[in-house]
Amino acid sequence: MQDLWLYDVRENKHRIIVKAADLLDPNQRLSAEEKARRERLRIQASGIVDYQWSPDGDALLFPLNGELYLFNLENRKVNRLTPSNTFATDPRFSPQGNFISFVHDYNLFIIERASGETYQLTQRQSETEQFATAEFVAQEEMKRMTGYWWSPNEQQIALTRIDLSPVEIQQRVDVYAERTELVEQHYPAAGTNNVTIDLGWLNVNEALPKSDDEESPTEPVSIRWIDLTEQHDEPGYLARVKWLPNSQSFSYQWQNRSQNKLTLFLHSLNEKSPKPILEETSATWVNLHDDLYFLSDSRYFIWASERSGFKHLYLYRTDGSLIRQLTSGDWMVDNLSHVDEITGVVYFTGRKQTPLERHLYRANLNNSSPGQPSQLSSRAGMHEVVFAADGRSYIDYFSSSRQPPQVSLHGPTGERITWLHENRLDQNHPLSPYLATWSYPEFGHLEAEDGQRLYYQINKPAQVADNQNHPAIVMVYGGPRAQRVTNSWGDYFTQYLVQQGYVVFKLDNRGSGNRGRQFESGIYRQLSELEVADQKVGAQWLAKQPYVNSNRIGVFGHSYGGYMALHLIMRAPELFSAAVAGAPVTDWALYDTHYTERYMGTPQDNPEGYEQANVLTYADSLNKPLMIYHGMADDNVLFTHTAMLAHRLQQSMIPFEMMAYPGKAHGIRGREASIHRYQLITEFFNRHLR
Repeated sequence: MQDLWLYDVRENKHRIIVKAADLLDPNQRLSAEEKARRERLRIQASGIVDYQWSPDGDALLFPLNGELYLFNLENRKVNRLTPSNTFATDPRFSPQGNFISFVHDYNLFIIERASGETYQLTQRQSETEQFATAEFVAQEEMKRMTGYWWSPNEQQIALTRIDLSPVEIQQRVDVYAERTELVEQHYPAAGTNNVTIDLGWLNVNEALPKSDDEESPTEPVSIRWIDLTEQHDEPGYLARVKWLPNSQSFSYQWQNRSQNKLTLFLHSLNEKSPKPILEETSATWVNLHDDLYFLSDSRYFIWASERSGFKHLYLYRTDGSLIRQLTSGDWMVDNLSHVDEITGVVYFTGRKQTPLERHLYRANLNNSSPGQPSQLSSRAGMHEVVFAADGRSYIDYFSSSRQPPQVSLHGPTGERITWLHENRLDQNHPLSPYLATWSYPEFGHLEAEDGQRLYYQINKPAQVADNQNHPAIVMVYGGPRAQRVTNSWGDYFTQYLVQQGYVVFKLDNRGSGNRGRQFESGIYRQLSELEVADQKVGAQWLAKQPYVNSNRIGVFGHSYGGYMALHLIMRAPELFSAAVAGAPVTDWALYDTHYTERYMGTPQDNPEGYEQANVLTYADSLNKPLMIYHGMADDNVLFTHTAMLAHRLQQSMIPFEMMAYPGKAHGIRGREASIHRYQLITEFFNRHLR
């Protein structure tokens, strides 16, 4: 269980400030909304899993099982903010710290810090109406986890209203160890209706008493709606919302349903209609990003685009006119990290050296050489940085294939100020007893059929001789925008398999991320085709290695990786001897609109593509050992995917193995379940590959 800690830079000391166990009600369960939200955020831990600093740094806000707490740094007291019958999600401080906002029962509330009073800002009128909430596909596929946004001056809040009623209800039975639950989920499968969504804004002062003597207003707060359905010619998605610093306008990004067009709109509070100022188009799809930054005068903004074939940064005026390109080259910018407007410097992470590493760079706003940014990070590996609000320092989360994760504090020119967690691999490290047999990956690359480079990494047992025949396991994901092969600290299941005598191989096929548009977009409307072809290239290379037994190669993957494992064992049985598929997609017509249609179109306009991508198309050819596992409360890749495949194999009288995990969602989270799953996979491969 996670507690809340504080690190004092001056004293170079860590100290615990809040213990979760001291506040936790052991009988309280997470709400269905919070469980789904944590699954979307991939949160595995319990206890204090999130926190926020107040704008002036005097307090820390954190949720704990739906209740909100405020830790005062001056008196070191913890105050509970919400009553027991309130389950708060998506809490945050207002920009100036005078309010705390949260969502409860799909309505928006604020707490006035000075008085401690709570005010309800919205009133939902039906079970299908939700305010200030991100719908399922926004959370799962667009990485938009919120449905409301404070203006910088705290006078207004922009918010969404969604209506779930157009979305078909999928009935599923969530099976737990001690009970079953019939769940009716509004799940927008490919080619079916999405939610109806609108965007508006309200004035916070309308919810507050006009004086200390007055009671709260009884009339509901009025919301000015844009009416997105009327504003746009075709259905689509509300991808992002962001206020301008002057609090007089906010922006929103509208993505059409086909996802080949993304438009940035500005909406002034003094005007009736929003204005389009920028549009990105593609012959395939436009990727979403979070790299929009409005400069403090609200006259300029920085924007990221892949129009050159690689993601780069551009400087615009707010009338939509381009000033200049800030970065360029055949490499990808990862994220915009910080903008120092005083010195005119932009900080960002990117892959200029190699796609296998992420480094911190800086460039000038008046950049005359966009292809030559200054690199600030020095160590080879993966850097993830978080800047302080004033830009005077940043935290660097770093790892490499030979260094487990480290956390350090740096100055703006890259010099290290102090370690927050050095995590040195010495004799005192918890991994010390295992380092003698530790397997560090070797990296290389192969060529796809079209000549593009495919990066791989391979882990071997500590003692490998060319005359030994080791079984091998291909660990695959293969899905769009993902990346498995990087110079970063690896996963421990790989190490466990290597200790059992396996060679472990990973390859990023075409369609994977951080390689540019050409590498990524070849999978358009034909999922599984290029991915299978590239993984076969990797398996063929692996089979030729003198230390690998070419007749004992297995494949394992989870989610999209499970989908790939099924395709590979069914379509390349000459290369693979056994497969484990975890929580696999089997039929894309059963998966959600935003993800599936981005790559495949709809089942109505691409029936041939859906047929060739469907695992069931190849199921009758299965003649090698297969194990499938799936969580029995999966609201992402519904258990229906595995049920349909299981039924098809049974009807064809083809044997296979299967494991169901009661109460588990898509990630099969939890210590015991994880250990069981990894032992199960290992035992399966031991039976069929050893």
